[in-house]
This record gives sequence, structure tokens and C-alpha cells, in this order.
Amino acid sequence: MKDNYGREVNSLRLSITQRCNLSCFYCHNEGQSRNAQELSLPEIKAIVKGASSLGIRKLKLTGGEPLVRADVPRIVYQASQYVSETSLTTNGVRLSNYAHQLKQAGLSRINVSLPSIDADTYQRMTGKPYQSRVMKGIEKAAGEGFGLLKINAVLLKGINEGEVDRLAQFCFENGAILQLIELEVHKEQVGGAFYQQYHFDLTPLENELRRRAIRTKTRELHHRKQYVLPWNNGEMTIEVVRPMHNTEFCGNCSRIRVTADGKLKPCLWSNNGLLSVSGLTRPEDQPSLVQLLAAAIRNRKPYYWQ
Repeated sequence: MKDNYGREVNSLRLSITQRCNLSCFYCHNEGQSRNAQELSLPEIKAIVKGASSLGIRKLKLTGGEPLVRADVPRIVYQASQYVSETSLTTNGVRLSNYAHQLKQAGLSRINVSLPSIDADTYQRMTGKPYQSRVMKGIEKAAGEGFGLLKINAVLLKGINEGEVDRLAQFCFENGAILQLIELEVHKEQVGGAFYQQYHFDLTPLENELRRRAIRTKTRELHHRKQYVLPWNNGEMTIEVVRPMHNTEFCGNCSRIRVTADGKLKPCLWSNNGLLSVSGLTRPEDQPSLVQLLAAAIRNRKPYYWQ
């Protein structure tokens, strides 16, 4: 199904909790207002089933931190029955405990946040001393053989922008893609002190990656670029996520979002047109749920547009 800007939507990004066991000072909370409500397993199943009837084939489970929910393996198992690819984004703190269960439940891909290899820098960024625990979780996930393992690192000026090579080496050792992410804030905050202090422009870094790459790939989602570099007698892939003021990024967005309390959210940075789908779990509710999903897709509007 396409939105009114001709963008085909084939991906659902579903937040299953706003709880988190870290306190990252740069977190955008998936653009959600704080509340304690969480979708039930039957609600999640109904939403994914409804989305699949509209042609959505990819599911990304997010939070907060999804692994604070003990029923995550059950969520993955039931939701994955309706899509061709189920992935999850986690901070990795509990990944060692869940990696095997998630793989057995049918999880296709996993993204793990690791902003720093340095323990002190990690704690400064996340508020918790869990760096070694996360690295062990990544190593455990690598051993489980997920279809794709990505390490997410938001680069902040004056804090971790010099760690790209160390992060890349760790990813290389674990067969993971390194995903470098630009600090993202609302348009109205660009001139503020927080953005000015911490925003690190990825453009020069991306130009250098392009120069060094032996191959460059363009992903369908957002037209993100992946740079394949020669690395220690092998190859290393680094992906760059640069959303700020990027019309190409928004013009190629193919996802619809669902908040932890069951609101359809057309865009990370916009709450316009929120539609509630919580409570629609009965078979007879499915047509209404699908209609709401279709309406939310049509209402999508690029945050940055030409």
C-alpha cells in the first residue's frame, strides 16, 4: 500500500514497551510521550496480522527496551507467523539471556546499541556500567547465527566520534554490520544548546568511507548507504544513517509506527493523525483495525520534503 506521496509502506515498527534499563541522555523515546501502558500479546498479534493484509512484510520490535518484557520470545513467535522478516532493536543488556530463545522463536535480524567500546564513555552516554555485559550479549548473538546482526552507534561530538575504527573492529570480529547514526532531534531543537553541543556531522566521515569502499550498496529503506571496506584480509560493512535535513531519507521511508500504548504513528517526529488500535483483538474487530492502518498509511507525510 502507498501513502499520498507515492511511498510504498512494507515495514511496521512496533514499540512493545517504554520501560528501559538504561538512561541514555540522547534518547528520542521513539517520539512517544511517556506512559506505562503496553500492548498485550493478543493486541500485538492482531496488529501485525492486520498490517500483513495490507502488504507489510517486515516487522521491527522496539521499545524502550523490548527485552524488559519477559514475553518477548512469545511475541516474536506469534508475530513472525504473519511477516517474512522479524527483527528487534535492543540495548543488549539482557541479550545474553534471550539470544537463544529469540533465535528459536523465529527472530530474523537483531540490532544492538553499543555507542562505545570504552567503559567510561559507555557509562557517560547510557548512565549505566553495562558495557561489558552488552559486548558479551553481542558475542552470544553472533554465535546464534542470526540472518543479520547490526551494531548501532549514535555518534556524539566530543564523546565517541573517534571510536569508529574500534567499533568497526569489534563488529568485524563478530560478523556484524556497524551502523553509524546521526543524532536526531526535532526541527525546533536544531538551534538549541543540546544539538549544537553534541551533533556530529557525518558527512565528512561518509565521504571518507565512500573513498575507501570497494563496494557501495543502497538500501531500499531511506536509501541508506552501506560501504564495504577492506578490513584485516577480509571485508567490513559500515552503514550510515543520516536523517537530519535529508529529503532523500524521508522520501524513501517505507515504515509505519505503532507506539507502546497502541497508537498508529505516521512519523517519528509527528503526532498528527494518531489513531488508537489498542483493544482491537477479536476476529470481528479485524476489519476496523485494517481500516485504521490504511488510514494511518495514507496520512503519512515526509518530515523533510523537497
